[in-house]
Amino acid sequence: METLDITEYFKIMSRMIKVPIEFVEFPKIARLSRECIITEKIDGTCNVVYIGEDGEFLAGSRTRWITPEQDNHGFAKWAYEHKEELITGLGKGRHFGEWWGQGIQRNYGLKEKRFSLFNTVRWAMHGDPLRVISVSDDGIEKRQQYPPECCHIVPILHRGIFDVELENRFVSYLLTQLELYGSVAAPGFMKPEGIVIYHTAGNVAFKKTIFKDDQPKGGKLK
Repeated sequence: METLDITEYFKIMSRMIKVPIEFVEFPKIARLSRECIITEKIDGTCNVVYIGEDGEFLAGSRTRWITPEQDNHGFAKWAYEHKEELITGLGKGRHFGEWWGQGIQRNYGLKEKRFSLFNTVRWAMHGDPLRVISVSDDGIEKRQQYPPECCHIVPILHRGIFDVELENRFVSYLLTQLELYGSVAAPGFMKPEGIVIYHTAGNVAFKKTIFKDDQPKGGKLK
């Protein structure tokens, strides 16, 4: 009697056993007529601060974790120098923002570097009133917070319910204002990059630049 090779045996068995196909739920579709926030797009480098449940602290660039020894324009060094302030002021989670200023991209005429948080839904600029983010079923309001003193917020240029016609006019108007009057993030700097349009319900952001908006990063059209 012929002995079945063990490799062939497992091949036959794997064909006989049907593995259930994972069910993938279709995501809910957000309503278009919801809040839209337009902020100035700052030309720096995207970074993140991660604070874990157990107090774990990490700094990252857009694509990797970084350290003061293997850094991204000095962001990790800055983050670890402000570690306690960031843990206390930001709390648990991933906190994304732009690291910009002296020695990075456009420089903006600054003699220092700044970290500007992206999440304008949660964070408010120091001195601004704290907006209500949500209201629970029992009527308890959840409001924005002020970030730690070492952090900035990307400047809000417009906030309102999304409307295609209105939004097109606002986008053109805001780009023109930036081109004529300069950066809001760094007053006096006359070559700002553009804007970011964030749709809160869809949790999606789009960017539009003042110059070369029809070209991808690197300048080559596909």
